[in-house]
Amino acid sequence: MWINIESLQVVQAYLFGGVKFLDFLALLMFVDIITGIFKAIKLKRLRSRNALFGYARKMLVFGVIIIANVIDNILGLNGAVAYATVLFYIANEGLSILENLAQIGVKVPTVITEKLHVINKEEEEKDNE
Repeated sequence: MWINIESLQVVQAYLFGGVKFLDFLALLMFVDIITGIFKAIKLKRLRSRNALFGYARKMLVFGVIIIANVIDNILGLNGAVAYATVLFYIANEGLSILENLAQIGVKVPTVITEKLHVINKEEEEKDNE
């Protein structure tokens, strides 16, 4: 049994609707995985369990987008929730890529690295509470 491209497009249209920038999000996820592997190699923390957990989280993001699309369809919001969800994850992946690049040693503008330090510090404080 062969699966053709047309049937995959039907499934994508059903699950994700007309969500924009989904392919861009997938590209950013791929770049984040690559930069994360380089970071783990540099810091000598490359572990298959950590990598598998990271890949699973990336797949779960698409599950959240599917749920957002269902909410859009139920409430008749014409894709607003799904679109906002995708934009959130695009920003999240972008920040993760920048953080990986900074830890690898690639020059990142100081304004961005300062913001990353503030975000990381706030997350650590929440975890300690």
